[in-house]
Amino acid sequence: MKRRTAVAALLVLLVSGCNAGSAVNDFGKVVQGEKGGTTQVEVVKGQRFSLSVPENPSVGDAWELVAVPDPKVASFISKERVGGGDEPGSGGSAYFVFNAKHPGTTEVKLYDCYRCSGSRTPSAPDSVQNSGTATFTVTVS
Repeated sequence: MKRRTAVAALLVLLVSGCNAGSAVNDFGKVVQGEKGGTTQVEVVKGQRFSLSVPENPSVGDAWELVAVPDPKVASFISKERVGGGDEPGSGGSAYFVFNAKHPGTTEVKLYDCYRCSGSRTPSAPDSVQNSGTATFTVTVS
């Protein structure tokens, strides 16, 4: 009975920790992308990798995953953010973390709607000019 209680308590801790906002501490292979560009990513089956883009939410940059990869090829784990410094407006990077599943090729698209205030459609001229997509072609071998 004690063992069953201990296992149940451990299971509750593990499950509750999954939704507690715990950050991923292993980004794996980091591949830098950019707005308007297509970046090739080569990984092996079972490898963790991250797609990184410069992000500064304090000025209106907010990247999101808009085209998920084929789940047979790669699975999405989470989006993480690492700041560029302690000063407000210092920027940083967004990391979209994945696991390579099976051999194949898939595409991932990230979109930054600059100063769109939660919308996916830029309205002001500076928003239209500074919004864009970063595309990653992921090949798993």
